[in-house]
Amino acid sequence: MAHSQGKRRRLVTDIVRRGRLQNPPFPRRGNLLAALVTASALMLAAPGAAFASNKQAGAKTGSSAKAGKNANMGADKAAGNRRAAHAAGSRSSLREAREARGSAGKSAQAKGRKASLAESRSASAAAATKPGRRSAPAASIQEAGSAEARLISVYEMFGRGQARPALAKARDLVRDYPNFQLAQLVYGDLLAAQVPPTNSLPDNAGIARLRGNPAMAELHEESRRRLQALRERPPAGTVPSQFLSLSTRSRYAIAVDASRSRLYLLENSDKGLKLVADYYISVGKSGTDKVTEGDARTPLGVYYITSSLDPKSLKDFYGAGALPINYPNPYDVRRGKTGGGIWLHGTPPQQFARAPLASDGCVVMANPDLKQLLRKVQIGATPVVTARSLQWISPPQAEKEAQTFTSAITAWKDTRASGNEAQLKKFYLPDFQRNSKKPIDGISAPHDEVEYAQGKRVQFKDMSYLHWRDGDDTMIATFGEVFEGEKSGRTRRQYWLRQGTEWKLFHEEILG
Repeated sequence: MAHSQGKRRRLVTDIVRRGRLQNPPFPRRGNLLAALVTASALMLAAPGAAFASNKQAGAKTGSSAKAGKNANMGADKAAGNRRAAHAAGSRSSLREAREARGSAGKSAQAKGRKASLAESRSASAAAATKPGRRSAPAASIQEAGSAEARLISVYEMFGRGQARPALAKARDLVRDYPNFQLAQLVYGDLLAAQVPPTNSLPDNAGIARLRGNPAMAELHEESRRRLQALRERPPAGTVPSQFLSLSTRSRYAIAVDASRSRLYLLENSDKGLKLVADYYISVGKSGTDKVTEGDARTPLGVYYITSSLDPKSLKDFYGAGALPINYPNPYDVRRGKTGGGIWLHGTPPQQFARAPLASDGCVVMANPDLKQLLRKVQIGATPVVTARSLQWISPPQAEKEAQTFTSAITAWKDTRASGNEAQLKKFYLPDFQRNSKKPIDGISAPHDEVEYAQGKRVQFKDMSYLHWRDGDDTMIATFGEVFEGEKSGRTRRQYWLRQGTEWKLFHEEILG
């Protein structure tokens, strides 16, 4: 039997009262009811709101999830299989919704609307007291035509009361992306919303089972994080705090915010960095801050893409391709972190997206999103920041924070040109290491640099400063240098550590 609209509203009201939706991102249109209509749209994928159905539908969903778990091919694939199993359960519920169409009378419908209105006003009043940010249109979240932009458009249309157009758009979305489990869930909920209400009592036991289903919980969390990206947009004109300065030789930069399950793509030009797209992503099953091999965590830090792996050489599990990053970087090694094989990669063909916490430590994207990324990254030149939570700052603030380091690296350059080896030694930590054809340590580095410079004037070019702070203050500086009278020179990547008020070198790579 079909569930009533009144019951759906009560479930949404319960979610709102428990604080799951604090800042409705769409403008209210004249009355408090409109605010809850918006809340209903945003919570379509919540466990209770998505399938507030009878015991039979709950049992089908539970058995489907169990079947998906038994079909598990490996620990890292478990979440995806459970989600696929739930999608099958959702389609079963859709059939029941269609069969139940037309079974309710007008009196029950009026009763459902009355109860819904009363609860709407109460929940909307609570939600209206919460401060919110101004939302951005869907086009600013994703490049035009992406699956996520279309999903958010469905949310928006339903929030404006355009239920049938939202249903049509959702139907087209699942047709084009049949493996998009969250879209299937939203489509199922919209179909169920078309069914007239009945006098049937709420099936609390069935609802409880659905709320406790791991696959439902994962889809709910995926939906919540996607909608968080809509509500909490980076302020216009800002950049992640790690990007203090980026050479135009790096045409793009990537920043991952694990708390929002979001990857931000920034385009670089002579006018600075500009956010051009962002995508939903998954990280490690155990979260972030990787320390050891096999801990199923995604590392935090500043990295570079080291290669692009041909999907033909990979298992289907990795989808459209893979972009390895240089974890562990020299700062990770200095702190004793272990492990490796951290990639940005896609999903299996049968799975559009994975749960927010689902990988063995990699950053996982939907295949259409990864394909866009693959066309833009540069091997060795595209930086990747992975942060627990990104902080966005204005370009003038970034320039101000870079000034103290600019002074330090300029002093290093001038001291080297002076030939004063004793003074130059003060810039190096005792455990300094250089990776090149000729390894250099902290004792011989000053002498080697003085010999190399021979007192010549040098010009730095294509400077990039990437800042990382997590207890220690570190800076990764990448630049080219050309000595006076020469046409080419070295490209260096230096790792600096702040000690007190001074910056010290602890690692350097000669890139070319």
